[in-house]
Amino acid sequence: MHQWTACGFARSARMARHAAFAGLLFAGTIVAHAQTSTPVGIWQTVDDHTGQPKALVQIVEDSDGTLSGKVVKGLGANDRPARRCTACTDARKDQPIVGMTIIDGMKKTADGWDGGHILDPENGKTYRCKMHVEDGGRKLVVRGYIGVPLLGRSQTWNRQLQ
Repeated sequence: MHQWTACGFARSARMARHAAFAGLLFAGTIVAHAQTSTPVGIWQTVDDHTGQPKALVQIVEDSDGTLSGKVVKGLGANDRPARRCTACTDARKDQPIVGMTIIDGMKKTADGWDGGHILDPENGKTYRCKMHVEDGGRKLVVRGYIGVPLLGRSQTWNRQLQ
């Protein structure tokens, strides 16, 4: 039978602390990876013409596993909180842009997310959409297109810390 000495007890306690610390580091690495390998989060969009920040879009995972995104804040110099989508032609016509869902139906694929749609509130048009994260999850490349991805344009959005 092993007798516990003060030295042995201290050594065991120290090993337990090291194991707990290593477990926390490992768990933190997994959480950090999960946060950066997915578009879920808040993203700063940019204006195609000026390159300036335009809005904050929050992307969430819906109950069916697809992703959707809504505008949570306008950032443009001329932005007004009550600004409406006057160019929209669907149910979003004349609705406030802040709070509006502009991305829907994004499904996970081998290359990122695809199969959804994105609305450009500036012109009211809806495009097919695909996206993928880059730069360790700090950037989101969003491509809106008509027909095939070759016929479209991409924007790079920046992840915002919450």
